[in-house]
Amino acid sequence: MSAEFSTSVEPAPIPPDATQVMVRMRDGVRLATDVYLPKGREPTQTVLVRLCYDKDGRYTFMPQLAPRVTARGYAFVVQDVRGKFRSEGATLAFVHEARDGYDTLDWIVRQPWSDGKVGMFGDSYYGFTQWAAVSSGHPALRAIVPRVTSADLGMMNLGRDRHRKGDVEDVEWLVTADYLSHYWLDKLIHDYPVDYGTRPLIHAFDEAFERLGTRSDTFDMVIPRRLPVPVYPDGHPFDARPIPVLHAVGWFDNLLIPHMRDYTELASRPGWALTQYLTADSTDHENYHLSLVPINDTNDHDTNDDALERMLSIYLDPALDFFDVFLKEAQPADTVPRVRWHLGHVGYRDSATWPPAGAEERRLYLTSLPDSAGVGATVGALAEKAVPAPERVEWVYDPRNPIPSVVENSFAFLRAYPDESGIGSRPDVLVFDGDAVDEPLDLTGPVDLFVRIGSESPTTDVFARLLDVDPGGEARLIVRGQAHLLAPSESTLVRIELGHTGYRVRVGHRLRLHLTSSDFPEYVPHPGSDANPWFAAELRPSLQALSTDPTAPAYLALTVSPVRVD
Repeated sequence: MSAEFSTSVEPAPIPPDATQVMVRMRDGVRLATDVYLPKGREPTQTVLVRLCYDKDGRYTFMPQLAPRVTARGYAFVVQDVRGKFRSEGATLAFVHEARDGYDTLDWIVRQPWSDGKVGMFGDSYYGFTQWAAVSSGHPALRAIVPRVTSADLGMMNLGRDRHRKGDVEDVEWLVTADYLSHYWLDKLIHDYPVDYGTRPLIHAFDEAFERLGTRSDTFDMVIPRRLPVPVYPDGHPFDARPIPVLHAVGWFDNLLIPHMRDYTELASRPGWALTQYLTADSTDHENYHLSLVPINDTNDHDTNDDALERMLSIYLDPALDFFDVFLKEAQPADTVPRVRWHLGHVGYRDSATWPPAGAEERRLYLTSLPDSAGVGATVGALAEKAVPAPERVEWVYDPRNPIPSVVENSFAFLRAYPDESGIGSRPDVLVFDGDAVDEPLDLTGPVDLFVRIGSESPTTDVFARLLDVDPGGEARLIVRGQAHLLAPSESTLVRIELGHTGYRVRVGHRLRLHLTSSDFPEYVPHPGSDANPWFAAELRPSLQALSTDPTAPAYLALTVSPVRVD
């Protein structure tokens, strides 16, 4: 393949303070594993990370984390998962992680430097490998810190069904296909362009697969037919032995909704509830922070080593404090806050619960519906009172001209953090504006949208974005959500999750809601028919409609806390 078409990430050198061991799994496959040891010869606790992005590369900064972990007295073990970088075996995402996690834990506890207690740490895929290890039931695993992830990450083909509520499920994430096709072709990571204008969409990846001379087996299992993938051969981790969990989420993370589903489900389960902890920050998937925007050369931790050092303390210290309690048992449990969260534009807060005590639901009703969408300054309203009479608005969804995703890379959303005010001028966008607030408004919990939407198409998609509009008119995202409606009807009220947040709407700012039927290419575009969107060659426009009336008003359900003066 020509250099102009694709570049590949090769394994970085093994750090001088690491010892690489090829750890044998039960079927004979050996996994490349770096061991970093603290000073001293006494057996100690271990922090384990199992990842697919190169254990020695700068992207996951494991070599930079190692001295911080060992300085706390822990052994630090970092492993390339099966089929990736220096590890042996076939490249296949998700399916081997439970058994390989168990075998790796078994190997650790047999080492002379191990005292038999292990905690796991890491983001995204290496958050999922923690849940896979929990599902295996190994007794050495005593605590985990899954960051910006979900236990259902490896059940992407089944997770939509798992979280279906009536006739509402998640819209298919095109990012999943993009991820599997770039990260799970072979041992390396490949960067190449994809033409998402290709129809049928399933053929968008064919050129790259042909020129690379291989295909992603996981892609072919999951996209587009959603074949069953044996992710948890020993049962779902939520049905396993409960252990302490520190959920680490970002308010701007593109996996926020599924991760908070994990937290809220486990916090309601007997046995698990007492072991759940939450740390929530104003960050995205790549750990960019709201307080640092706009991101520039001096504060971009991806390219600036000083910025990386500053970021790592915020990133790692909560996990090490957690392990000091539940692995090392060096501190009492009450030294770790049950919930630590960041209130955007203000700072960090601790609370005993999430949402915090005193938080209440506040409704903003969608009223003053315009006759049609996209009519400039004529927009609907977000009002404290419901509509006095029935209202209805129509718009045309045209999959041939979808709403463009506002950022190219939603994992690094805050790196761009764009002004979204221009989107509202399109004729296929519904806009609802609230009044400017004359005192701070603290959003501290879930945000949900309740609407009745019909369509000419037998199914349809709905995307909602709640924005903060400053006095100058620039609009920045607070939370967002989406839903695939299996039976769209103007007579059925549906709930669309917009996620959770800790965010202050400052004086003079106002809330705005954008409603659309597409977000492309982050999500698979609906074809406007009942055809499989991956195979659809014909894209059909369809008329959509939103209705509201006094008996079943459309509204935003906000979670709001009294403003605290520090």
